[in-house]
Amino acid sequence: MAAAERIDQTLAALADPVRRQVVELLRERPRRAGELAQLTGMSGPAMSRHLKVLRKSGIVDEARDEADSRVRLYRLEAAGLKGLDEWMANLRGFWEERLEGFRQHAQAAAKRRDAS
Repeated sequence: MAAAERIDQTLAALADPVRRQVVELLRERPRRAGELAQLTGMSGPAMSRHLKVLRKSGIVDEARDEADSRVRLYRLEAAGLKGLDEWMANLRGFWEERLEGFRQHAQAAAKRRDAS
């Protein structure tokens, strides 16, 4: 999958407020789907659909619980956000350059005013 497609998929996954809430919850620690459903006020099947989107986008990974192999734990997958982070870093760089140019222009204009 091309980088642009991965970014599109990541943004689409994060466009939903429930999925963003799941990401926030998983920042704290890995959780079971049932726990995520309860914390978000969703039904189990609805949470399963949200987790599927997050897994497909690479933001969330699932693993078996070591104590009970029937239990799946969901956790954040940093690599799933890497492409979006790189894209955002490029945008930040663009705006930082523009703001620095504006700052220099404003300072030069202020000096000219003070000199007159």
